[in-house]
Amino acid sequence: MKKFAAAIPFWMGTAAVSATLIFAQGCSSSVKSAEETPPASTPVASSKNPHEGHLMNGVEMNRTEMLKRANSIQAKLTAPPNIAPKTPVSLTIDVRDRQGKAISKFDTFQEKLMHLIVVRDDLQFFDHLHPTYKQNGRFEVEASFPQPGNYTLFSDYKPAKQIEVVSVLKLQVPGASSSVPAIHLNRIKTLGDTKAKLTFSESTLRAGEEVTVMFNLRQAANNRPIQDLQPYLGQRGHLVILRQINPLAAEDYIHAHAVKNSPDGQVEFMTKFPQSGRYKLWGQFNRNGRIIVADFWVDVQ
Repeated sequence: MKKFAAAIPFWMGTAAVSATLIFAQGCSSSVKSAEETPPASTPVASSKNPHEGHLMNGVEMNRTEMLKRANSIQAKLTAPPNIAPKTPVSLTIDVRDRQGKAISKFDTFQEKLMHLIVVRDDLQFFDHLHPTYKQNGRFEVEASFPQPGNYTLFSDYKPAKQIEVVSVLKLQVPGASSSVPAIHLNRIKTLGDTKAKLTFSESTLRAGEEVTVMFNLRQAANNRPIQDLQPYLGQRGHLVILRQINPLAAEDYIHAHAVKNSPDGQVEFMTKFPQSGRYKLWGQFNRNGRIIVADFWVDVQ
């Protein structure tokens, strides 16, 4: 059995919460993402965020309360002992309180009880899954990993009457990793019948400064704005952003949701990049029942 530990000091998105975990592979009794032991370090909450203002019984929670709740959650990931590339595997995630008691009730947010973002650590693979709740704090999901390598899973859930928690889980797929393709900073990409163009409200992206991220979506055949965009998980679109760094951690993770009333064929998000560096963005959009994933690399000063 192998164990991987990671501390989670911070998460940017609809909630700034954290947890600490240990990943146990192939051993469901050990203590411790295409659709944890108590914390070892003090987490840090976002202070200014376009999605802040989390409500608990109609009252906005302060930073101290957010950190208190962050320290009270544990998550445990269990996977088969031998994972092969391109082979579906069953994963379980058990959510418990600080005393190890299963958390049995969760609130639905963005139409699901849990969102699982799965990336390979070189950011060349992305998946957004929705585990099924099996009661008594246990979630199950089937996942497939395309290549050998190290993967990080961001588990996003909301215990009943609490704000969201993001747990960072680690998993390794054995085998020789392939070479990483060159990184291109192009801002236009054609994805089947969809042409996506990425722009920003600021000419230069700077860490800590609020920015509007804009995806202009057009028909590849005639360059006209698409007319068949539908809600995805209750939103006009979703955006996941990760900083290129090793190891991946919660403070480098952003999950933003689309602002309302954007023009036809355009989806906009407001966010901040926490630090300077290179980031990868994955915009997700629903075109008449088909989920389009537009991924881009950007540099932040």
